[in-house]
Amino acid sequence: MSEDLKKNETQLLEAYLKNKLNPEIRLVTRSQTDDSVEVYLGSEFIAVIYKDVDEGETSYQFQMTVLSEDLGD
Repeated sequence: MSEDLKKNETQLLEAYLKNKLNPEIRLVTRSQTDDSVEVYLGSEFIAVIYKDVDEGETSYQFQMTVLSEDLGD
């Protein structure tokens, strides 16, 4: 079940991803929904993170789609 992502959760997620993946990652709130944020690497949109609460446990799903044309030759 998805729930709203709070500002402090977004900040904690962003700090975690900057530390684990890349210091240029930034999270941006979405105007259409409060249960997810957009992930950018520099100015490029790369993914969406969804918040999920199931049986009292919270998790965050990082969903990244890679198109075959993005893979190059």
